[in-house]
Amino acid sequence: MAQFKPLTAAGKGLVGVILPDTTSSARYVDFDAPFLKAAFDAAGYSSSDYKIDNAQGSDATELSLAQADITAGAKVLVMDPLDATVGKQIQTLAAQNGVKLISYDRATFQGTDTYYVSFNNVEVGKLIGQGIQQCVTDWGVKNPQVFTLDGGQDTDPNAIDFAKGYNSVVWGQAVAQVKAGTKNSAGWTLVGEQIAPGWDNTKGGQIFEQQFTAHPNINTTIEANDGLANAVIQDLKKAGVPAKKIPTGGQDATLQGMQNILQGYQCGSVYKAVYLEAQAAVSLATILRAGATPPSSLVNGTTTDPANSSVTEPAVLLTPVWVNEKNMASTVIKDNFVKAADLCKLVGTTICSAAGITP
Repeated sequence: MAQFKPLTAAGKGLVGVILPDTTSSARYVDFDAPFLKAAFDAAGYSSSDYKIDNAQGSDATELSLAQADITAGAKVLVMDPLDATVGKQIQTLAAQNGVKLISYDRATFQGTDTYYVSFNNVEVGKLIGQGIQQCVTDWGVKNPQVFTLDGGQDTDPNAIDFAKGYNSVVWGQAVAQVKAGTKNSAGWTLVGEQIAPGWDNTKGGQIFEQQFTAHPNINTTIEANDGLANAVIQDLKKAGVPAKKIPTGGQDATLQGMQNILQGYQCGSVYKAVYLEAQAAVSLATILRAGATPPSSLVNGTTTDPANSSVTEPAVLLTPVWVNEKNMASTVIKDNFVKAADLCKLVGTTICSAAGITP
């Protein structure tokens, strides 16, 4: 990041960063905020040149934070929208005030001068689908009867792309929802697919519990993230289902997810190195703040509106990684994304050692 110091010095105005909440994922507090701060500092920003806030799950708060940043002289806004509604409101506000906008981790598709920084979301979904397929083989699941618990497609367009990814792999259909009763060439049957509204883990758990009660033949599941996977796992444990019996999967490489993987309840998780995402966002913000044109080596793709394929925006797309017990030590543990001591305290040193993890 130090290479950006001359551009930082040449730029003027505030960079305002608004993260969405502290509940949908632990990452925003534990990783995004500190990694963003570290990237700004390394790029030569003074503490008065940037501001990082959290909307605490409120659309009104996120919009008011954006308004306050613009009033304070922001030339660039980096926002992770709680949902499409507030995302569009902030995009409109930024466009009206000539402020460049970076949609961070979650895309929105209104306004002008908007860029997207995230991981390739369809690829994230494909990794989940591929991981579940491998797990079905590894765990010896016969005649898979599948229930899929999607993320908050009602509020987050990324959730649609995740689903397109895993549905394309498992069912050969790159769509947000697959019809119940669908079979694939491997003989799998889809019992059902539902979304967890607003990425709500509690609601997701309730949905799965109802489905598992109604369809006790479910023996394979697909989840859009680790939080939803854990909600399903708790339901399965309550029903007396043992480890390595019914696959689950997810993303975000959370501590809880890594625990579930090592204890045999989750097949794997997609690791998205947040420090790379934070560095990419700060790099792009610094270039835009200085009035320069972002190079193609940084802005390396586009993202497409799931609701309207004719609408695209320039994007920085990073590469995700599937993590399981085989490569956990060399990925999330090596990067200190999950602390070995915390994980081993939960699962025990014997299980950690078997995965090559030393607390």
